[in-house]
Amino acid sequence: MEEIILQILAALRRGETVDDRALVKLVHAAAKRFGGDKRAFAKRRLLPFYQRVRREEPERWASWDVTPELEAALVNVLRMKPRRSASGVATITVITKPWPCSGSCVFCPNDVRCPKSYLHNEPACARAEAACYDPYLQVSARLTALAQMGHATDKIELIVLGGTWSDYPEEYQTWFVTELFRALNDDAIAGEAANPMLRGFADEPGVMPGTENAAHAEDPARNPFGQAAPGVPVIPPGVRERRAQYVACGLMPKAVPAAAPASEAGSWLPLDVLETTQRAVDTGKLTYNQAVTHLYAGSFAWCQAAKWQRATLADLEREHARNERARHRVVGLVVETRPDAITPEALVHIRRLGATKIQMGVQSVDQHILDKNGRNTTVGQIERAFDLLRLFGFKIHAHAMVNLLGATPQSDRADYRRFVTDPAFQPDEVKLYPCALIESARLRERYEAGEWVPYTEDDLVGVLAADVLATPAFCRVSRMIRDFSSGDIMAGNKKPNLRQMVEKRLARASAAGGEPVREIRYREIATSEVDVGALALNVVPYETSSTDERFLQWVTPEGRIAGFLRLSLPKHEAVADLAAELFDSSAPSTPVPIINADEAMIREVHVYGMATRVGEDGAAAQHHGLGRRLIERACELAREAGYERINVISAVGTREYYRMLGFHDHGLYQQRSLDERG
Repeated sequence: MEEIILQILAALRRGETVDDRALVKLVHAAAKRFGGDKRAFAKRRLLPFYQRVRREEPERWASWDVTPELEAALVNVLRMKPRRSASGVATITVITKPWPCSGSCVFCPNDVRCPKSYLHNEPACARAEAACYDPYLQVSARLTALAQMGHATDKIELIVLGGTWSDYPEEYQTWFVTELFRALNDDAIAGEAANPMLRGFADEPGVMPGTENAAHAEDPARNPFGQAAPGVPVIPPGVRERRAQYVACGLMPKAVPAAAPASEAGSWLPLDVLETTQRAVDTGKLTYNQAVTHLYAGSFAWCQAAKWQRATLADLEREHARNERARHRVVGLVVETRPDAITPEALVHIRRLGATKIQMGVQSVDQHILDKNGRNTTVGQIERAFDLLRLFGFKIHAHAMVNLLGATPQSDRADYRRFVTDPAFQPDEVKLYPCALIESARLRERYEAGEWVPYTEDDLVGVLAADVLATPAFCRVSRMIRDFSSGDIMAGNKKPNLRQMVEKRLARASAAGGEPVREIRYREIATSEVDVGALALNVVPYETSSTDERFLQWVTPEGRIAGFLRLSLPKHEAVADLAAELFDSSAPSTPVPIINADEAMIREVHVYGMATRVGEDGAAAQHHGLGRRLIERACELAREAGYERINVISAVGTREYYRMLGFHDHGLYQQRSLDERG
């Protein structure tokens, strides 16, 4: 392992490029020389090995003579999955515990081991289930993995998935988010010896140095401090304490391997019980809601855990205050819900939690399609949800599906075009994916009756390509598939590279003189360097039913996007209607958010470039003041439009940044006067 690191460093000193192909050659050569398994020297093991040596063996590391510049280049070579932080922010996805769902969609999977519409073997769900769906343990595991893959983790977007957020009790919602922040504030990263990628493989013949004590790190008699080396905890104290709570409840086994991350801590119920219950749901003997109520609400162990899975807003606010200056700051918090669950009261609470973005399952804006698929939602409710979310300042990440029951390729194209162009909708971001049949979904009956037929591959790619072309410049298509394995899909698309297939077709059409793609993700600079002097600041205006929007974007001469800002100019009558509704529905003791007609709203600021640590210099777009210049231009536009103040729906971890730009804390937002006299 050391020899490979030294060879990479030597090549970098010579000014050579070490790409994945060159790295594979080095790995294969090392495996051949040492007569070992190539997997022992795989790329995913190299960076954790380097990190361990740097932290635990300073003399050995010093002998490598690694300068800060050389280390940055080495990390770039060894970083796993660089796209994960190419947007400038490292993302952590967590899953809430299984809970009865207020919806009854025919296409939703009904896996009793996780929240409705998800499958327990999806990566995020598998990690969550093994961690008893605990937010602290999930964050710790992902924070550790990101750090050991070489990603900067000081700017974190937390994505909370699990169905309809508002279906959960408010006490649970508050506790869940409090624990997310607490894990970040505690810097709950496990030591390198806790990394399963380092277990059982050799640097030289024998056990890898530094991991000899890992097997006994949880045994006080063998290692009372839980350390693999002096000062390097294998298991963070908060993780150790939380596991002990679940052991006491009977949800985790007492013998938790010390070197296993939280995501490998064990399951909470015998597999035969889960499988029996799942069969009852699949055959219609139980509904999903009946099954999860039986498994969870009827479980003494889960009821014991539920007693301490609660927190107050005061608890949360303390963690918010810590996070403002923490090592891992929350720059975005996302929760998932349904359009019919969006009310002013729900949004007040969600905003107090610190949320900045809402994922919302829309699926279709055709009432006929909504009804056939059991959505129990009206188009009017969807329109109302969009209005409320914009007025509250949230970024709107909507889900849209093609090939639903009753749809055709032609109707799908028309449905999506309306979705992204009608002033009543126009989301900021879209998850656009095809319907796929999972065994536990009620759609199976319709499929077996011949009422639902999956599109051919050519039709599907054609529909998605047309939808991408219809997507405006202010909207981002975030993904095109769910994380279902091909083995779980009975019918429908099973190809994980569906997006690449769509983009290949779009590229061929563009080369033949076709319409260019305008959506954001297709144009992101991602990990590319940027010539700041060549950037132009463009403004894309558009109108919604409740606001006038201005999408400000930094673009290269080729149209690539280096950063953007979303500015909302609320319509006076929409603000007046919302204020009246809040006043009528609020008790005197309930704080009412101040959203006045003379106040503009910054809903999002984002500058691209590989996420780098706070204080580091770099050529990425984030380090040239592009965000500040976007904000100043937004203030100018709002002032010119007659607004007196401007709000920003800041994340907890960005409050300090906005204070430096003249904003002050103001209720649910931060605010700045637009009076040029100050």
